[in-house]
Amino acid sequence: MSYGVAGYSIFVYGTKPLGASVHPEMKTVFEQNKIGIYSHIFASLFTLLLGPFQLSTYFRKKHIKWHRIGGMAYLLIGVLIGGVSGLYMALHAYGGMTSHFGFSLLSITWLFTGFMALYSIRKRDIENHRKWMIRNFSLSFGAVTLRIYLGLFFAFGYTFEQFYPLLAWLAWVPNLLFVEWLFCESKKPGKLHDN
Repeated sequence: MSYGVAGYSIFVYGTKPLGASVHPEMKTVFEQNKIGIYSHIFASLFTLLLGPFQLSTYFRKKHIKWHRIGGMAYLLIGVLIGGVSGLYMALHAYGGMTSHFGFSLLSITWLFTGFMALYSIRKRDIENHRKWMIRNFSLSFGAVTLRIYLGLFFAFGYTFEQFYPLLAWLAWVPNLLFVEWLFCESKKPGKLHDN
């Protein structure tokens, strides 16, 4: 699904006028902040495209050199540039303070988990590096879950104005909570650990 959203973003933001597929008020904000939105969209694509490979145990073991190169691109382009530009755009997000705060906290958490992943691997703490990267990708995957909820809310007859501020939280908080639950489950006796 991350590839689907990445492909959609490349098509929409690479071939159509800026803001062609968003709410009219969002389009105005996008047009006023072209560098911010393009930086966020295209840098963040690195996380959606590289994330599944980076988390693959098979890929890491077979292609450790490419895992390291991909990891640096993921963190330094995708998370750093995407996160900083995302934080900037969060201040202009549609939906008022609920959206501003939700998307801002997402960007800060995304940057923090990326930093912790890098810090852990620099210390050669592979287990914590893996956990921080899983947390980070769960936040990157917010781009996917946001669009899933978008479709669901529309399907149930809600207006964009009614539900969009909720997406600033629904897009990522459940993802992160689910990952933390998985970590807790893996610590229970009899559970297998991926080292």
